[in-house]
Amino acid sequence: MTINRVSLRRLQLPLHVPYRLSYRTFTEFEPFYVEIDTDEGRHGFGDGHISPGSSAETREGGWSLSQQLGEALVGMTLEEASAYIESRCAESKVAASAFATAIEVASNHDLLCDPKPLRLPLLVPVNALEARAIPDEVEALLAEGFRTLKIKVGKDVEADLERVALIQKAVAGRATLRLDANRAFDREQGCQFASALNPESIELFEQPCGADDWASNAAVAKVSTVPLMLDEPICSLADIERAAALEGVAYCKLKLKRFHNVTHLHRCLQAVRAHGMEPVLGDGLGSDITSWMEACAARDTVKNAGEFNGYLKLVNGLLDPPLAFDNGNLVFLAGYRPKVDRDALERHTVEHWQSAK
Repeated sequence: MTINRVSLRRLQLPLHVPYRLSYRTFTEFEPFYVEIDTDEGRHGFGDGHISPGSSAETREGGWSLSQQLGEALVGMTLEEASAYIESRCAESKVAASAFATAIEVASNHDLLCDPKPLRLPLLVPVNALEARAIPDEVEALLAEGFRTLKIKVGKDVEADLERVALIQKAVAGRATLRLDANRAFDREQGCQFASALNPESIELFEQPCGADDWASNAAVAKVSTVPLMLDEPICSLADIERAAALEGVAYCKLKLKRFHNVTHLHRCLQAVRAHGMEPVLGDGLGSDITSWMEACAARDTVKNAGEFNGYLKLVNGLLDPPLAFDNGNLVFLAGYRPKVDRDALERHTVEHWQSAK
């Protein structure tokens, strides 16, 4: 069985409301979408969202590699293609992951084909910035069934501490809180913020300092009143092992786009716990395709709220049938195995490329 066609698309997926991070505000997601077909009628798809500012990867570089891979894979078996993609993943982890997961879909990988129903709790961000708006938003999120809320910090230490306190007051012990600085603090700011936190209802503090600044993140972990979670630095098994050696780091967050495919992601989620930490999973900037695949990996590995909630941010998703949501949970009905809605795919395509062979 060999690959006889590769198709690529650049997509624009509008969001219900702007999604604010410390380094950028998103009004839409812009993933690359990959499709492969074989001479025996197998079909696979995957996607990956390179978000400028979150890493050194660029959309231009990812799109270039995608086209190179698209041409090279035609004529290869799925096994040959998988090995070739892995050999080039350092050039763009996100683009390579889109191809690697498309191979898994075409291969009917066990992790993507489990017929049992699934119900996983999800995290949701608190977007309100003004004090008077916080209580109403918190009540609305609790009414939807969410029991883990994320608070973005990293702009101003004192203002962030005040906002966290207001949200703690509004939550009143009814939900767990995760704080995320998205690498925005320097060492002094991170230590000042983390050491001043009232730990009430706070599960963890995520990524205070730069991804490559292990020393500053370690310094913050030592003085923090709550456990620390590393996100952007965690891209390999070696990174997991390095995090486990740091005092105060109790969580590692993994994302499919940094761990190549569902197989390797699943293995590394298990490795986090084997090293004495808890894994957290999910790309809040991922499409519903990414949310589905990450949830498949989380089925038997993750014991806390998933961050694979990108599908809830989209005005329209790509999967058919769509990913379900019920009372704060992502839900798979028994036998759930989605396809891609072709009409939705066409509506959201801004550029289309197809292999020439």
